[in-house]
Amino acid sequence: MAKWFIHSKKADFNEIGKKFNISPVMSRIIRNRDIIGDDEIAKYLNGGLDDLYSPFLLDGMKDAVELIFSEIEKNTKIRIIGDYDIDGVCATYILLKGLETLGADVDFALPHRIIDGYGINERLTEEAAKEGIGLIVTCDNGIAANDAIAYAKEKGMKVIVTDHHNPPEVLPNADILINPKKPGDDYPYKEICGAVVAYKLIEALFEKKGIAKEGKDGIYRFLQFAGFATVGDVVTLQDENRIFVKEGLKQLNNTEIIGLKALIDVSALGNSTIKAYHLGFVLGPCINVCGRIESAGKAMELLLCEDYKEAISLASDIRNLNEDRKQMTEDALKAAYEILDGREDEKVLVVYLPDCHESIVGIVAGRIKEHYYKPTIVLTNGLSEGDDATIKGSARSIEKYDMFEELQKHKDMFAKFGGHKMAAGMTLKADVTPEDLSKALNLDCALTDDDLIKKIWIDTELPFSVIDFNLIDSLDLLEPFGTGNPKPVFALRNVRIKAMAHMGKEGQFLRFNLEDERGKSLSAVMFEDAVETAEYLKEKFGDTEVSRALKGDKNGIKVNALFYPQINEFRGDKNIQLVIAGLV
Repeated sequence: MAKWFIHSKKADFNEIGKKFNISPVMSRIIRNRDIIGDDEIAKYLNGGLDDLYSPFLLDGMKDAVELIFSEIEKNTKIRIIGDYDIDGVCATYILLKGLETLGADVDFALPHRIIDGYGINERLTEEAAKEGIGLIVTCDNGIAANDAIAYAKEKGMKVIVTDHHNPPEVLPNADILINPKKPGDDYPYKEICGAVVAYKLIEALFEKKGIAKEGKDGIYRFLQFAGFATVGDVVTLQDENRIFVKEGLKQLNNTEIIGLKALIDVSALGNSTIKAYHLGFVLGPCINVCGRIESAGKAMELLLCEDYKEAISLASDIRNLNEDRKQMTEDALKAAYEILDGREDEKVLVVYLPDCHESIVGIVAGRIKEHYYKPTIVLTNGLSEGDDATIKGSARSIEKYDMFEELQKHKDMFAKFGGHKMAAGMTLKADVTPEDLSKALNLDCALTDDDLIKKIWIDTELPFSVIDFNLIDSLDLLEPFGTGNPKPVFALRNVRIKAMAHMGKEGQFLRFNLEDERGKSLSAVMFEDAVETAEYLKEKFGDTEVSRALKGDKNGIKVNALFYPQINEFRGDKNIQLVIAGLV
């Protein structure tokens, strides 16, 4: 069971509300996200395209522009090498279409997740050399590809790296490195994704060429891809990232990109307003699944498609592929939960699923971590370059456990590993078993029982009587929601359950009629953890009281509720409805 905490950050919420014409509730939420000072608040609420930073603030940008124009004038063959995830695909699209606008002789290559692994490698550089490529431009990768870039240089190619990942101690010997996290780079906001770095490069080239920002050839047409990748790559939705997503969503809701329109239509979102949620949990996974299970080239084929009928066919195939991925994930989870049954005392979970597809172990690890709220490693059989069986895995962690640091303590067990505090990937040495790794990590684990309790931060207590259509409409000003700007969480104590009912094909969801202490009633629905919540209510209040609630009869059930208010529209009627996140 999670622990609930209410934010207690201080500010003059009434004064902030008056100054920016927002409610004190809104002021409190903004303060809880550490948005402080008039300029920051104004940018958070009203930031627009004029607030984006100049691309020339990135170190190396001026030199990159000069080099690219020089190579275009010489008719040099240029190849973009991206990555297989949504960020790499969107970045590749931006660079490809942007350079085509400038008249470049340009194409692209994307690595295969299983054959190549992440980013540029010697196979891709060898292929480029054989095909007469003179300039390689990477995107969403390259900052740590020392060997591959050295090989490209040996073959006589020039290399521009555009990336956003943390750089190694020794940087590659590329002609130009563009990365806001590079030592000595003073770019004002470091947490942009690879597609935004690519956007900045094309923006700088267009600015130098005098191409207007708006219009069919302008840089603004790529906002939808920069925003899509920003959400999909789970970077922090603050500062200019927030602007890219807000503006990108405006474009996506009226997109002229046939492939995107087809993906939206086959996802049954054609009549919906596309929000950040849809990018992160509906559309984004469809782009990602191509690189996970087949090839990222399939995603690029969709984005580049100019025939709607063909695009619908491609999008349907991709959606079906994602449905297969979902089923593979559920099958793997079922197997994992059976393996973990009886291992409640372990604080670090290491699960070996030999038949699990290598590409989904990270997703499975994340789901297990959320279920148990414990650091989790999922291992499976992979293939090394020599076709010998290897055990590879992916890790997801919790706030109090630095996964990279803990793996570093046992680095002698890995043929290779890498990652950061919250996630990592690894390959075990041939003589190391999953049981060996589990034993070593658990013996060395310093997590306390309190560390293994998830903590939920509540923005404010919110009586039902103050929830109205105006408040809900005003919450839209806080969007887009995501990492660094979570959807607000509200709470209320001593809420009476006047009635409850199961809903969904399998009764897996719950519907409530709730009443606060002032006698105000609201309808509510619960989707996540509804089955567990129903069992919890039986344990705490007894079968009789729950049975009365299910019949709509008077009962003695009072709970503390976590929720988010929304407007529910059905057949033209609009009503306020709460989405329940937790009941205790």
